[in-house]
Amino acid sequence: MPAPGPDTRLALAGQSPWRDVGRQFRSHKGAVLGLAFLILVTLFCAFGPWLWPVDPGDLDVRNKDLRPIYHALWDREARVAWAHPLGSDNLGRDLLASLIAGGRVSLAVGWTAMLLALVIGTGVGVLAGYFRRLDGTLMRLTDLVLALPLLPLLLVMMLLFRDSLRAAFGPETGIFLLIVAAIGVTSWMHTARIVRGDVLALKEREFVLAARSIGTPARRMIPRHILPNVMSPIMVSATLGLASAIITESALSFLGLGFPSDFPTWGKLLFDQTDRMADFPERVLWPGLAISLTVLSVNYIGDGLRDALDPRIRGR
Repeated sequence: MPAPGPDTRLALAGQSPWRDVGRQFRSHKGAVLGLAFLILVTLFCAFGPWLWPVDPGDLDVRNKDLRPIYHALWDREARVAWAHPLGSDNLGRDLLASLIAGGRVSLAVGWTAMLLALVIGTGVGVLAGYFRRLDGTLMRLTDLVLALPLLPLLLVMMLLFRDSLRAAFGPETGIFLLIVAAIGVTSWMHTARIVRGDVLALKEREFVLAARSIGTPARRMIPRHILPNVMSPIMVSATLGLASAIITESALSFLGLGFPSDFPTWGKLLFDQTDRMADFPERVLWPGLAISLTVLSVNYIGDGLRDALDPRIRGR
């Protein structure tokens, strides 16, 4: 096989590694579909109130217990109304408006809690991996938090701090801050362990040893040389953390320990409609599908990012 010419070598040398990452990510069909669905759901929840300007808290008692409009295709006696395409609940509240409002809250909690967990986990992992004297203490703290049962711990935190935060910040904002903090401080451990392992390997690389030899302090070494080289596991942890935060918030709302009863989330919609699930199964179908498909799309995005950012897989 002939050696590549000078033009080919220049083209390969000038090729950006991020272009290879993008090409590998686009070759993962599940990741591309997951990203498209996540963008679609985010846009639907963000701009839905302008497209469907119905207040999810409005009560329309005359039009309560309406079935979705597609029920009229096979059940001519079903009570349907074009003003409520997904139907209405037992108080006459529009289910489509509730689904949009619930998605905004659930996604906001998921993104904020994921970012909080990412900041804590990255900070602990970098400090434990770079500073030997902090490694033992921080890793034993990580193991301690990992050993705690997650759901009982969340329930205890909700019961202890719910009333005080609601009195200080209001019923909605206080519960939002409590749920975000509870999820964030209980889901950073896996990120910390992954980042610590990568930092331990980076410490022995030639460019880090060269920077140390010229007296680069830690406050410059970490943001310039360490953090940029551990972004790939951080990005993968971010996607998985988002899915975990959405599931955790939905579980808390389903157990009745989340937001107030008149403040919809996807998990709260499931909790409110379980009593009449046999008569109106579509009321739990739509929020359940929203949670499942969103979490599934985020997991596929995480798989695609992991494959694209791993040079051993990217070179196959």
